[in-house]
Amino acid sequence: MMLDEALAARMAGIALGHVAREYPHKLDHVLADDTDARTPRDLHPIFFGSFDWHSCVHSWWLLLRLAHRFPQHARAAETLALAAETFTPEKIAVERAYLARPESRGFERPYGWAWLLKLHSEMVSTNSVLAPILQPFSHDFAQHWRTLLGSFTYPIRTGAHGNTGFALVLSAGWAAAHDRALFGLMAAAARNWYGEDHDAQAWEPDGDAFLSPTLMEALAMATLLPAAEFRPWFRDFMPLAHSESPASLFVPATVTDRSDGKIAHLDGLNLSRAWAFRKLAAALAPDDPAAPVLRAAADTHLATALPHIAGDYAGEHWLASFALLAMDDP
Repeated sequence: MMLDEALAARMAGIALGHVAREYPHKLDHVLADDTDARTPRDLHPIFFGSFDWHSCVHSWWLLLRLAHRFPQHARAAETLALAAETFTPEKIAVERAYLARPESRGFERPYGWAWLLKLHSEMVSTNSVLAPILQPFSHDFAQHWRTLLGSFTYPIRTGAHGNTGFALVLSAGWAAAHDRALFGLMAAAARNWYGEDHDAQAWEPDGDAFLSPTLMEALAMATLLPAAEFRPWFRDFMPLAHSESPASLFVPATVTDRSDGKIAHLDGLNLSRAWAFRKLAAALAPDDPAAPVLRAAADTHLATALPHIAGDYAGEHWLASFALLAMDDP
């Protein structure tokens, strides 16, 4: 299950089929009065596709990541042409104005924030001409992060969009490169929220989860802390990982109805677990007995979910991005 040029073209084709597809659409939108009853494209001239704002953001990450990794893949030129048409200063100004509304304080918090920062990081990593266009928007979200980290007493330990561990992981790379003070705040928050956790029970998954609260917490600690601090914490947090325990984490979730958007989340759970297992294994010491177990679990979860990244729009508008995380996230 290696990412190659053919699979890259297929995944890009899936995303190109929906990043500019306005409907159906689920808005995260607070109306202040009648004038706020507007269409997705009017509200969000860049991120109006892919059923919802955050899925459009991470589908653009997928498209640009694949064009970077495989510049000759069959849909790469089409990707770059559409990106040049889509990411303009005028359109970014509208997106920024929307975020600046008082009613948008909680807009896409924190999931969409994290994906926007990851998208900007991808643009910067390739010296894309689009990176300076998106840069002010990324700093808007960084300021939102600072506000949140100054006011949140508790983490959000859900299996869906609110999960703070997942958002920290996706945002950390941007913060490390662009705002070291913010990175420090994120690391301090992770220590405060998760530092005393041990012997994870992993009562999961729930019925519409696409994230593992247990693994996202561990991955946040692996991402934000030095290895010398993370590794003993992980041994206390999942002391029996080498024996596939907690067992609930190591059995891929069963998906019974891929036309149901919530049940289809479980395909995403299998993909995000594969991503987390792979990255956690890499963060452990080479001789840690848990490392090969986590790598094997990553392969099992990826093999279970990868065949289902397209088919029904309930999953098709987002699952390929999580498959790319599982296979290629650096």
